[in-house]
Amino acid sequence: MSDRLYFRQLLAGRDFAVGDPVATQMVNFAYLIGDTETREAVIVDPAYAVGDLLDVLAEDDMRLTGVLATHHHPDHVGGTMMGFTLPGLSELLALQPVPVHVNNAEAEWVRRTTGVSDSDLRGHDHDDVVEVGDIPIRLLHTPGHTSGSQCFLVAGKLVSGDTLFLEGCGRTDFPGGDSEAIYASLRELANLPGDPVVYPGHQYSADPSANLSHVRDTNFVFQARNLDEWRRMFG
Repeated sequence: MSDRLYFRQLLAGRDFAVGDPVATQMVNFAYLIGDTETREAVIVDPAYAVGDLLDVLAEDDMRLTGVLATHHHPDHVGGTMMGFTLPGLSELLALQPVPVHVNNAEAEWVRRTTGVSDSDLRGHDHDDVVEVGDIPIRLLHTPGHTSGSQCFLVAGKLVSGDTLFLEGCGRTDFPGGDSEAIYASLRELANLPGDPVVYPGHQYSADPSANLSHVRDTNFVFQARNLDEWRRMFG
């Protein structure tokens, strides 16, 4: 099915939400994933200028059928942070009502952060699959940055949210964060077969993506050989 895959990585402040100072500062990535035959697509982590993301889909002749949320922080799904109120899920669903796929452990956080209703959310467990047309997207529960953080594996691509960056990993000192949980999640990601390309939630590195084998070799978060070393490094 990889020949039918529609996949776009869009950088906030450059590819959408151009001129938005918060988007430009936060350098979030949003992702569009779909099936080029059925023309169905989902958005991963819509925030800032959600209308811009819908415009990109329309220009590509794709139809929005759902949203995938990596976690509940407002720069990924909308809400209030740093004194700013960011558009996100609530504004998107007002324009295009579609289901929002979240991890079960994150559903209440997403609801409270964005103001969407329970009926808008579809809760999932680890290793559930969401199909977009005939493109399967595997949902990986990767707690640590938040309790219900999840990554998405599709056709040799790993959309890793704020769990794993090309350099570093997500913070664990926000509510719901857990340093030992993210250590376990990173170990799980490191052992994924097939050397997928990692597509992170922010551009905190020069490159926007890299093969997992390269990230394992160069990212300092993989230097800890066991949990005791992790505690000493990141305690």
